[in-house]
Amino acid sequence: MEEKIGVMICGHGSRSQDAVEQFRDFVTQLPDYLPPEWPIEYGYLEFSNPVIRDGLNSLRDQGCNRILAVPCMLFAAMHAKNDIPSVLNAYAHENDIRIDYGREFGIDGKMMNAAVARIESAIADADTDGKTIAREDTCLVVIGRGSSDPDANANIAKIARVLRERAGLGWAEVGYSGVTFPLVQPSLEHAAKLGFKRIVVFPYFLFSGILIDRIYGFTDMVADANPDIQFLKAGYLNDHEHVLSTMADRVTGIMTGDNDMNCSMCKYRAQVLGFEQEIGLPQESHHHHVEGQGASAPGSNVADCTLCDTFCTGLCRLDLGHDHHHGHDHGHDHHHHDHDHDHDHGHHHPVYPHAKHPLGPESARRLLDKE
Repeated sequence: MEEKIGVMICGHGSRSQDAVEQFRDFVTQLPDYLPPEWPIEYGYLEFSNPVIRDGLNSLRDQGCNRILAVPCMLFAAMHAKNDIPSVLNAYAHENDIRIDYGREFGIDGKMMNAAVARIESAIADADTDGKTIAREDTCLVVIGRGSSDPDANANIAKIARVLRERAGLGWAEVGYSGVTFPLVQPSLEHAAKLGFKRIVVFPYFLFSGILIDRIYGFTDMVADANPDIQFLKAGYLNDHEHVLSTMADRVTGIMTGDNDMNCSMCKYRAQVLGFEQEIGLPQESHHHHVEGQGASAPGSNVADCTLCDTFCTGLCRLDLGHDHHHGHDHGHDHHHHDHDHDHDHGHHHPVYPHAKHPLGPESARRLLDKE
């Protein structure tokens, strides 16, 4: 049988319509970077439609008998290592079709080019207002997604150093939007104490969503408390041409054998202090319960949450009890924003050993103390 190749782009999914539309627009631009005879489909792991199986079904309907599937994710953590492969493996077995899996974006020269472009654009826009500030007086704060995977978290630290050098800035700090430490507010407050005249906040994210709103919201909050420092909000990566080109490289890399994830520090393979119980865990998806549910998924009622006024601060990650003065019941599945939950859906997430770190999710309690 003649081989017909199809391409499957596997996204995470979001309750944010902007994020879903940006992902879709990103995929629609990929044909310009790949062989024209390869059909391209996409699907989401959770929340959004179409789900991954829908995209795979479409490729089969178009006659594809070999599928090149790539996780559209910056780093290889639980979603890229466990959840998506589990869905793909099950589908391949059930439908007797070959699915080859690619690797995540990772730390890549093209991705660094895209990131520097976003940072330089923010600086150039500020300098045109007559507020030119020397590079050595500028601190860069790179905000990553945050994960219970220490290898993925460490990538943000390396990226921050690379970007600091590429842009010639005075200093660089890192922060995370959830799960680990330091979170956005503590990292920005720390940066504000270092004596720099300008702080550039750069979200190392692909698309929009609740977490981007959180990053920019905390930036405004810390900026208001530090009026002598100029805070700049750089744009996230989105569909920069270098990002699109990197995704095309991940697809074609499957054909050349360049699709191995870096396993040297993977908590599922290597003994990492505090994560010993996760070595050799089976590859399984943890997100069937919200697959394709969109706005009806547990925790999707962000607009109805009364804990936060202008943006989702992450307070809902904390177990505040049923009788808290905010009047919102956070003893249920609402703390789904950051997937750092431990819910009962027939599976169990190992406890993240740093879940109670004072600069992690627990730091959100300070927002309550100010009220």
